[in-house]
Amino acid sequence: ADCNQLGFNLRSNIFQGGPLESRSLMKDSYTPDIIQKAIRDPKNWHGRRTDELGKWHQKNALNLNVQKALEDKYG
Repeated sequence: ADCNQLGFNLRSNIFQGGPLESRSLMKDSYTPDIIQKAIRDPKNWHGRRTDELGKWHQKNALNLNVQKALEDKYG
């Protein structure tokens, strides 16, 4: 009986999923000219700088991608 009820709900499209258009709190809070004037500095992200551990993880991910590409190409 539970399976039939679940099947009926799925066929009826009761579970419609998430919204097709996402909303941003920043876009809702500020006017467009403020967003365009915003300076995006990847090294100083929301006042937090990339530390040595973050830089190591970036280099490690790049190294793993290179190793995988070499293995795929040369076996």
